[in-house]
Amino acid sequence: MLYLFLLIIVKVEFVMRIKKIEKYYHMMLLPGMVLLFLFNIVPMFGIVIAFQNFIPARGILGSDFIGLNNFRTIMLFPEIGRVMRNTVIIAVSKIILGLIVPIIFAVLLNELRWRKLKRTVQTIVYVPNFISWVILSIMFSNLFAYNGLVNQFTGLFGAEPVMFFINNTWFRPLIIGTDVWRTFGFGVIIYLAAITTIDPNMYEAAEIDGANRWHKIWHILLPSIKSTIILMATLSIGNVLNAGFEQILVMYSPLVYETVDIIDTYIFRMGLISLQFSISTAVGLGRSLISFVLLVTSYFLASKFAGYTLF
Repeated sequence: MLYLFLLIIVKVEFVMRIKKIEKYYHMMLLPGMVLLFLFNIVPMFGIVIAFQNFIPARGILGSDFIGLNNFRTIMLFPEIGRVMRNTVIIAVSKIILGLIVPIIFAVLLNELRWRKLKRTVQTIVYVPNFISWVILSIMFSNLFAYNGLVNQFTGLFGAEPVMFFINNTWFRPLIIGTDVWRTFGFGVIIYLAAITTIDPNMYEAAEIDGANRWHKIWHILLPSIKSTIILMATLSIGNVLNAGFEQILVMYSPLVYETVDIIDTYIFRMGLISLQFSISTAVGLGRSLISFVLLVTSYFLASKFAGYTLF
């Protein structure tokens, strides 16, 4: 009985200590939760503008409620189809290349036997993630200018100079390619981490059976990181309507609206330049609803096929 009594006391004391530690964790979260509430939850009240004929002088509470008229008006705009098409094409292209390029690069990097070179390359490809698009846009505008380094290099082979930033044929691939270049380093780290969990004995057994390097990659490495690939692919579904607002905003011009004008840049122009607040809010609300459905779908697929859960 004494032993049981002491055991209960120890357990109660342990639980109390855990709860005390959790209290400090919640206190650490409090500033972030306050900021989240002020800048993400409270502004959602502005959604009602999508259902109003909003007049800034009268405010949200004083503007007339017009129901779904703004959404009906949006359907009549001829540029909506173009904006949706550009958004999907650019976003899906970024998602696909953003999956393929890191996998290939991670596999190639894993085959390097010189560890110092491997770590150096891994660091170099990850650095662009920390550079803002404002700085990168200046760098790319110089590289791809009419007299830039790219045109000078292609000119050595007899190619004519191309004005990339005002050419609808080339500007969309430029947007997609530069985004993949900037972000693929993060994916490389994830796939390299997955590769390190593979049992080395599997490679040794494959060598005994006469497998070459390609066989080991195709039959051991790729199947072993399949769950990680599926997880990254399913989580990317939620970004189908996220084509990269900041990147396109600082790099595009009216001359290339036909191929790179996306939902986010359209909302920006409608709301802050054309001052059509109700229309821009309605477009943004529609985009958010679709993105929410895609996000829920992506987490459902991630849970089903990769065993990934948030809670």
